[in-house]
Amino acid sequence: MRKILVLGAGLSSSSLIKYLLDNSEANNWKVILGDISKELAHKKIDNHDNGEAVQFDVYSEKQRAELISESDVVISMLPARMHYWVAKDCVDYGKHMVTASYVSDDIAELDEDAITKNVLLLNEMGVDPGIDHMSAMQVIDKIRENGGVLKAFESSTGGLVAPEYDNNPWGYKFTWNPRNVVVAGQGVSQFLHNGKIKYIPYHKLFSRAEKVTLPEVGDFEIYPNRDSLKYIDTYGLEGLETMFRGTMRRPGYSEAWDVFVQLGMTEDTYKVLDSENLTYREFVDSYLPYQKGVSVEDKLCDYLDLDRNGEIMHKLEWLGIFKDTKVEIADATPAQILQKLIEPKWQLDPEDKDMIVMQHMFDYEKDEKRKRIKSTLIFKGQDTVHTAMSITVGVPVAIATKLLLQGKIDETGVHRPLKKSIYKPVMEELAEYGISFREDEEELED
Repeated sequence: MRKILVLGAGLSSSSLIKYLLDNSEANNWKVILGDISKELAHKKIDNHDNGEAVQFDVYSEKQRAELISESDVVISMLPARMHYWVAKDCVDYGKHMVTASYVSDDIAELDEDAITKNVLLLNEMGVDPGIDHMSAMQVIDKIRENGGVLKAFESSTGGLVAPEYDNNPWGYKFTWNPRNVVVAGQGVSQFLHNGKIKYIPYHKLFSRAEKVTLPEVGDFEIYPNRDSLKYIDTYGLEGLETMFRGTMRRPGYSEAWDVFVQLGMTEDTYKVLDSENLTYREFVDSYLPYQKGVSVEDKLCDYLDLDRNGEIMHKLEWLGIFKDTKVEIADATPAQILQKLIEPKWQLDPEDKDMIVMQHMFDYEKDEKRKRIKSTLIFKGQDTVHTAMSITVGVPVAIATKLLLQGKIDETGVHRPLKKSIYKPVMEELAEYGISFREDEEELED
């Protein structure tokens, strides 16, 4: 019996674990699920005959070594900073590893050792990164094989609540790590547009959103991701005129979120004094100029030139940012305080379904004509456990793991799913889950 070790039983692991257990009998697999909470791992295994739940401490070198050395392949769904320890052990013990997370510098340095040990460290096998890579390379390779020359590539993804369950003024609910949403975009965003490199500093990021409409699900806005330029090398697109990657939200989200950015409430680099005794109203007021006898709401509107009765203020008031409710977190950063406020307001309701939207745009030249392909994914979740996010993150990881164990992927070293030998079979099986792209092509005028 082949042993699959899954480390991490969080939200994104639910559909991954279900896939592995559902396919375990036919493939003669034993699925061992390790998590800091044995209770959570046991719940996810759900007494399956081919499953085993263990309490797992990633900081225990002895336990890591014991579990990894006895496995055939390891799936790491741990926080990103922990992947390296798992990857290093996998190389040391000659075991393959699959993860949905980005290739870190530390993991990249394991490439030569992994090749020597005949080990594959397959990273970025989730949705973004993951499905975005595979679906993009599928079209890019097709354009090249047909004699086209790619000139522009734009790609954006969003994890949101499905339209029929969109019942709050922000048009947003959490479908992934809330902390990552709060600190999203920090740093400088950079991309290529018409042959020119463009930079957008964080304090301007949410005031530069662009609009797009997707079939059947309506209007969205897109703000740039931090570094689009690195994907020129990643995808082998030297000579490109435009390279842009962004994040999708519903219209109006960015200008309202920009209030928190301008105030400094998304900062995570310092602690707010006496934070546990502050009210949210006092927290907001601490970022505003002193004006005797003026309400916090009016000071904020004056400071950021907001309409007191406008949509932005409506969104802020709905969140409860002006309430006299205590924060009740000691030694909290501004970002942590903001997260505590919005987390209960942006939770999926029990009957909700979420949605992944992704769109690529490829401009290419062939036979002296310029053409554009739009490749669009709209995928909705099943419920609040097997969400669109959980399925699109976990199922590609699971499929790649199956292909590895079946000997259908024979790469070694550190990889992303950019080669046809990896992305083609994965994308073919994802289509069986309804995860497929609609392609529309048009000829552009000169």
